[in-house]
Amino acid sequence: MLFCMAWLAVGNVTAKVDIMACEPEWASLAKSLGGDKVSVESVTTAFQDPHHIEARPSLIVKARNADMLFCTGAELEVGWLPILLLKSTNSKIQPNQPGYFLAADQVALIEKPASVDRSQGDVHADGNPHVHWDPYRLLTIAEAFHQRLQTVDPGNDTHYRQRYREFVIRFRSAIKTWEAKAEPLNGVKVFVYHKNWSYLLNWLKIEAVADLEPKPGIPPTGAHLARLLKASKHSPAKMILIANYQDEKAARWLSDRADIPVVSLPFTVGGDHSVTDLISLYDEVLTRLLAASSP
Repeated sequence: MLFCMAWLAVGNVTAKVDIMACEPEWASLAKSLGGDKVSVESVTTAFQDPHHIEARPSLIVKARNADMLFCTGAELEVGWLPILLLKSTNSKIQPNQPGYFLAADQVALIEKPASVDRSQGDVHADGNPHVHWDPYRLLTIAEAFHQRLQTVDPGNDTHYRQRYREFVIRFRSAIKTWEAKAEPLNGVKVFVYHKNWSYLLNWLKIEAVADLEPKPGIPPTGAHLARLLKASKHSPAKMILIANYQDEKAARWLSDRADIPVVSLPFTVGGDHSVTDLISLYDEVLTRLLAASSP
């Protein structure tokens, strides 16, 4: 009996916080802030569109065993996360519980529509959910998540505070480097495919002059691309930005006719062999943008 009690006590002390992340960027942030006190897995990859995921049985099992959920929110996962939570029957990660954490709830969102109806396409009523492309919002999210880790796992609060301090120092230093490096991008005009990059473009003062989607979430049509081709003669863009999980066909069509290069960017951690964390993600994206914008 004493042996069993001792074993249980050790188990409670050494057990890691099991974190299920909806996207790789949040898995990366959770690992940075949690270190060896957490076990983290993303249920999507960098080559999947997080809007369109199936709540498969394997995902339900992961949700059932999780101590924490770290997702984007702002309706990005609305097509599958509610089903996943319901079928998991895991009380720890339900809304309003400490183990339920949405990044978009921690920051102000841009592009929030005044009203929403089906005629507008696939519009997010709460605003643009792709908040990991603003480094300052990322810092705010990191602060909130490390505080939540302390709530869920108070026995390791000192560890989480230290990990957070170290992350902030590294990330703030990286921001200074990025902003100095990215000055040539100020004022550059681009075409985009979906509003994936709005936060990044705002931060770097890059102007999106048109979207390959006729409406949010609606695939490019021949008629819409023809209009963009005509418009490009009067308002030329330097490049066409796409995420590397997106189909390049429409972008290539416009590129060939308008003589504008397509720049395929990793959208999240793991989107390129060099992209292993959030800092290397920003490094790689800035490198590609600068290469495409140079004469």
